[in-house]
Amino acid sequence: MMNNFLFIDWQPSLEVFSIGNFSVRWYSLMWVLGLAAAYFIVKKLYKQQGISEEKFDPLFIYCFLGVIIGARLGHCLFYEPTYYLGSLKGFVEMFLPVHFAPDSWDWRFTGYAGLASHGGALGLFIAMVLYTKKTGVKFFTVWDNVAIATPMTACCIRLGNLMNSEIIGSQTDVPWAFIFHSNEAMVDGMLVPRHPAQLYEAIAYLIIFVIGILIYRMRRRKTENGGVGTGFYFGFCMLTIFLFRFFVEFIKKEQVDFEKGMTLDMGQLLSIPFIIAGIYFMLRKPHETNNNHNS
Repeated sequence: MMNNFLFIDWQPSLEVFSIGNFSVRWYSLMWVLGLAAAYFIVKKLYKQQGISEEKFDPLFIYCFLGVIIGARLGHCLFYEPTYYLGSLKGFVEMFLPVHFAPDSWDWRFTGYAGLASHGGALGLFIAMVLYTKKTGVKFFTVWDNVAIATPMTACCIRLGNLMNSEIIGSQTDVPWAFIFHSNEAMVDGMLVPRHPAQLYEAIAYLIIFVIGILIYRMRRRKTENGGVGTGFYFGFCMLTIFLFRFFVEFIKKEQVDFEKGMTLDMGQLLSIPFIIAGIYFMLRKPHETNNNHNS
């Protein structure tokens, strides 16, 4: 029998602070911090590349709506389609941040309890297509800039998952194992030490962000825009994030019941197309030019 005193007992408050009935949760705060970090990073990149601030201004709204809508629909349709499409209440909950009582239409505000990164990526892709059509900035110029900042946002989101004690890892006895205090962390009614998979992802995404920034700075010594607009950073972001996501799934607890017994879980299956696309865009050799965007 394992001695739980050897492991990290993880039971943080879900709330940063509360005033009356109003409260701010760590998960929400980390989402805001992640999006704010991306906003300022991409704003600086646009400025360095001579893209007008007028064309930058609408980008945040497009990104925010694309990520949130895509991530929410991705979770509902990829992981729990029976629940969300099986009743009117479930269908409404797919779009509104509320949860209805089982036997009535009484509801409570819950926030969007369920967001999928693969859906967020697809939503962001669609949003970027709409943004480029609206502003005239070339597609890969936008995507490369957003891709440089995206791992930082992903890092913050996974730290939010850690504070929520969700998306937990599988059972383990490594010295840095966490004991999460939630029903899904129990085995036979007992809390057991588990891999802090969210922390692994957060650290990996932070490293990916730093590497991306270093590559951009090195390439700026050769070209004014650092190679932005070729699709390289877009490919690098997709390959590294989803390749790590693919492998870390092996030490995660399954998120939904239908994943039990699957050789590859839903997260891994959804990651494969992103990995392939990432390799393609990193290896292709488009014509690079310093004038690869409209300003």
